[in-house]
Amino acid sequence: MSHFPFPADLVALQREQLRIYRQLALQPALHTAELRRALIRLSCLISAHPYWEQRGWSTAGRVELRRAAEDGLDAVREPGLGARSA
Repeated sequence: MSHFPFPADLVALQREQLRIYRQLALQPALHTAELRRALIRLSCLISAHPYWEQRGWSTAGRVELRRAAEDGLDAVREPGLGARSA
């Protein structure tokens, strides 16, 4: 359970970033520019989210955000990508 109450839109951005990372990992080296651009855009949106202004940025907060997003992805993992270990 997260000690950080994240807004739904921030968790959704992180979930999208994780989804694109996984998609990029499965792509051949060619034709990845669009995915890389999407990752940069999402990274900027996550970093500039108002939540970090209110709560303050921290490494622990970013780790908890990723965990919160991954917990929501467990049910929709792509085949071949194992479940995250606890």
